[in-house]
Order: sequence, then structure tokens, then C-alpha cells
Amino acid sequence: MPNQQLASPPTTSNLTSRLASIDAYRGMVMFLMMAEVLELSKLAEVYPESNLLAWLKFHTSHVEWVGCSLHDLIQPSFTFLVGVSLPFSIASRLLKGSGYGSMFLHAVWRSLLLVVLGIVLRSLGKPATDFRFDDTLTQIGLGYCALFLIALTPRWNQVLSAVLILAGYWLLFAMWPLPAADFDYEAVGVPKDWPHLMSGFAAHWNKNSNPAWAFDVWFLSLFPYSSVYPFHSGGYSTLSCIPTLATMILGLLAGGMLADGKLAGGKGTAKGGYKMQTLLLATVGACLIAAGWALDHYGICPNVKRIWTPSFALFSGGICFVWLAVLHAICDSWNAKAWAFPFMVFGSNSILAYGMSWVLEKPLKELLLRHFGEAPFLVLGEAWEHVMLGSAVLFLMWLILLWLHRQRVFVRI
Repeated sequence: MPNQQLASPPTTSNLTSRLASIDAYRGMVMFLMMAEVLELSKLAEVYPESNLLAWLKFHTSHVEWVGCSLHDLIQPSFTFLVGVSLPFSIASRLLKGSGYGSMFLHAVWRSLLLVVLGIVLRSLGKPATDFRFDDTLTQIGLGYCALFLIALTPRWNQVLSAVLILAGYWLLFAMWPLPAADFDYEAVGVPKDWPHLMSGFAAHWNKNSNPAWAFDVWFLSLFPYSSVYPFHSGGYSTLSCIPTLATMILGLLAGGMLADGKLAGGKGTAKGGYKMQTLLLATVGACLIAAGWALDHYGICPNVKRIWTPSFALFSGGICFVWLAVLHAICDSWNAKAWAFPFMVFGSNSILAYGMSWVLEKPLKELLLRHFGEAPFLVLGEAWEHVMLGSAVLFLMWLILLWLHRQRVFVRI
């Protein structure tokens, strides 16, 4: 297997061609995100005796604090794929004659644009700008320039960077003083009887009493809020951009492995580098999952997505590796990718699809109800109305993206 270093990426056209597995993965992630419009979790409230719907509710909702559901994997997958795509993006720009200086300026521009776009979307429907930096786009934007610079270094340095980031972030929380015994959790949005408060060493990662929360109390109060920033009701924080960078680096490493496979595989035959890369991706993923689980299980670091703990970064990053490995085997090695076309439609315009999920959901619902009334969405009963209406909205958004796909119109940042 060639030891391809991104410090000197190859300019071969073979490396710049697209991999179906990446497009399929990105599309599946976007579908899961946009499928929130179905509001499937509400069905469990109507049919509380159904174990299937209870399971579905868990996996279409974020966990309250410790743990991980399928829904919790959407943001890390989106973030991971930013890193996966970067080696191919760098190779493509080098092939077109771009220098490292111009690529860095583009990375700065992309970072700023992602942060601004995240804030603009978050502020929709609000009376003033919502200056928070914990959503997917702003978190990626805050770390993207550093990711680009790390991508230009040897592979061993990328691994070391991820390790140091996660170890340092863990140390910050572990060394942060625990709140006093009489700390008023209710004043920071945590009910007195909230069942997810942890004790002992794990209390360093409790909701709205940790260093990331303390940073936001200071940092976000610098922006024009109506009052001093007290807390985030969900416990999310700006400083999650630090371990989020580690997730992007994990994606960068996975992208480097895929690039190695393309170079070894020539035209991409299964006899080339693809089989080896599938096995390598799956093995690394399994090791990361085990490491993340062990850190949580043995009380070293709880698995909390909302503050992106190192154990969550490792656990979710491992699942991303395995997910990508499975798709790499199916779509690239076996060349079985026709099934993934509906997902690729979502993934080919991922930024636009992300924006559509924020902007078009309510107008499309109003449009459908205005012109067709409620009757078509009540055919399965009132309990299923929101699912039927959401399905129609999701289908309309897919049709818009399909038309753009066929017109070869792709929104890039």
C-alpha cells in the first residue's frame, strides 16, 4: 500500500475522480437530517405500547446527555465527511494549477462563509441575530482552516494532532473545578430532579457546569444579547469546535486511506487497493468504537454528544469509519451503486439541502395544505398526518434537488 502523504498530494487525475461511496454516505446523512420533517418520534406518544415506535423515537431524537442514537450521528458524519473529501479537493485544485497560498485563502473564505451561513440560518424567524456557534456549519467553519493546514502535513502528524486535541480537551474538563455543593443547577436550566446529572469524576462533564459552559458565559456575552448569556438549554457549546476538529481529522485520515486505495487500484477494480482499504477502514473504525466505549464504560470520560467529549469523538468517528467501509465495499469495490442514486441526489448538493431544511419546510407545508387541504394527509388517520405531510415535503425537496442534479447545478462553498 503506497504511503501517500498529503504534504505532497499527487496530481493524478485518478485521485481527483469521485468515489461513489463518499457521495452515497453524504446523501444518507443529508436524508437523515432532512427526514426530521417526518416527526416520527411523535408516533411513540400516540402508540406508547409499541416497542418498535419507542425504538424509532430514540433513534430519531438526540439523547438527553450520555449515550448515542442514530440521530446523534448526523452531525459527526457530516463533519467527518468534510475531512474525507479534503484530500481529493486538494489534489483537484493542484491539478488545476492552484498554489498552496491560494488554497489557504479559499479555506479562510470557506470558514468565514460557513460561520456566517450557520448564524444566518439559526437566526431565521428571530427578532435579532442569534450569535451562537454550536450548530453544524459554524462548528465546521471554526475549525476548517486548521484542518486544511493539518492536511498538508504527513500522516503521522495528522494522527498526533487528533490525539493531542482530544487529550487536551479531556484534560481541560478533568482539571476544571467541580461546582460547589450548593451550586444552583436550576439557574442554568437544569431541573433539580434531572436524572442525567452525574456524580464523582464524571461530574466534570455535567450539563452547564463545565468549562465549555463557563467559556460561553463570557464569550457569548460579548455579543449583543438582551442580557448576559446565562446558558444553552441543550447544553451545547462553542468550544465543541475543538473536538469537532478532531472528528474532521479522523475523516481526513479516512480520506487519505481511500486515496491510497484509488492509487493502488488503478481504474478502481476490486483486485486493486479497494479491498485492502475497506478492511483497513473497518479495522480502524472498530478500534475507535472500542476506545470510545471503554472511556465511557470505565468512567474516564462520559460519551456526551452535546459537548462532544473525546469519548464521543472516538465512538462516533469509529462508526463513521465502519459506515464508510461498508459503502466503500458496496459502491466502489463491487460497483453496486444504482440503489444509492436517491441518496446521491441529496448528497450532491449537501449545502443547499442543509439550507432547504431550514428555509423551505414551513413554506412547503403551507403550500400543500393551501392547495390540497388536510384530507390527503389524513388517509392513515390523524396520528399519521404529520408523517404524511412531512413525507410530501421531503419528496418535494428531493424533486428540487433532482432537477438541479440533472441540470448539473451544484452549489459549492
